[in-house]
Amino acid sequence: MTMWDAAMGQALVVARTAAAHGDVPVGAVVLAPNGTPLATAGNERELTGDPTAHAEVVALRRAAASLGTWHLDDYTLVVTLEPCTMCAGAAVLARIGRLVFGAYDPKGGAVASLFDVVRDPRLNHRPEVTGGVRADECAQVLRDFFANHPAASRS
Repeated sequence: MTMWDAAMGQALVVARTAAAHGDVPVGAVVLAPNGTPLATAGNERELTGDPTAHAEVVALRRAAASLGTWHLDDYTLVVTLEPCTMCAGAAVLARIGRLVFGAYDPKGGAVASLFDVVRDPRLNHRPEVTGGVRADECAQVLRDFFANHPAASRS
């Protein structure tokens, strides 16, 4: 067990909620510096018709709205799937302090698999990264979804 297991468990609950309304089951939680959950979100692209409504972006928006600032320097973003390029960029732009993810995404991951957007030395902010937290469980939620929704698009 790692210190991120409980937070990833929360993200998995949110991911399963997204699947219930037809969205790819990815969940995200933004943790305050003391570890308290500040905001949660699952994918909402199908729910809202918004192509940018990935779990990470929605959770970051909710956290910023709750705080009244987009500066999330000491906050942690926990997400069930390695972020895509858009979401990795959003984490950098939000100045997130730490990024924790579950399953690696060899087809779209922009934190370790295809790119490493968040640790690119040319950018002005680089969060700490921890990958692979409860990776098998996170990946299984996605496999189960796609087995039942073969035409669903990837988050």
